[in-house]
Amino acid sequence: MKTLSENRCFGGVQGVYQHASDTTNCDMTFGLFLPEEAQDGPVPVLWYLSGLTCTHENAMTKAGAQQWAAEQGIALVFPDTSPRGDDVADDEAYDLGKGAGFYLNATQDPWAKHYRMWDYVADELPALLGDNFAVDLDRQSITGHSMGGHGALTMAMSLPGRYRSVSAFSPICNPTGGDWGRKQFTAYLGPDEASWAAHDATRLMTEKGFDGPMLIDTGTADNFLDNLRPEALGEAAAKRRQPIQFRMQPGYDHSYFFVSTFIEDHVAFHAEALYQ
Repeated sequence: MKTLSENRCFGGVQGVYQHASDTTNCDMTFGLFLPEEAQDGPVPVLWYLSGLTCTHENAMTKAGAQQWAAEQGIALVFPDTSPRGDDVADDEAYDLGKGAGFYLNATQDPWAKHYRMWDYVADELPALLGDNFAVDLDRQSITGHSMGGHGALTMAMSLPGRYRSVSAFSPICNPTGGDWGRKQFTAYLGPDEASWAAHDATRLMTEKGFDGPMLIDTGTADNFLDNLRPEALGEAAAKRRQPIQFRMQPGYDHSYFFVSTFIEDHVAFHAEALYQ
């Protein structure tokens, strides 16, 4: 593992690191914020999964989460959104290929060799963090924005007991029913829609739900609402009687101005679960 940068930040350290990934078969870069408490021993972990076109850097520099994580004594992990490299398959469209991994394991060519973001985030990167940093993997929570909100929700519901809480900003809630999903799932997973269900938060809510607290914020002025389909997840949660805070925030859009406005709420929400 290579240290690309480390900066003092709210009493802790914001680092950027690179390593050769056996899962994605390329070099991967991630950001990790460790609060001051990590000097004395392992601290709980909050994962932040970013959205379409993002790298590890977007949320790390724009969300403003470090201040609140430092107050709560929580580590923040900012993975990349896809594999990277000259030999990694890509597409001209912004919503397929690099920057658009959708947090799944691709099974179709040319994507299958590198696009294994589910295994990377769920297995390889946590193991790497546990071996090299003062993080407590028995206390993990997860959040994300847009495509990353989709990833956070699907991982939380599919890996019971892994995350103590889950939240999302403007998540893609029903990808099998909208343009942000059907195109990508066909490319990555093939035309058999039965294989798509495991990556649809609305379907997972109907079938499994989540065994902990959930918080979702979406702006009423989000220009991607038709692709996000929050009403589908809301209806599924209501039918399941899932404990959830589902908030439509008046006037907010899809940007990091929205995320940074409510990130304090989300970090505090996860801190309550992580320190129970």
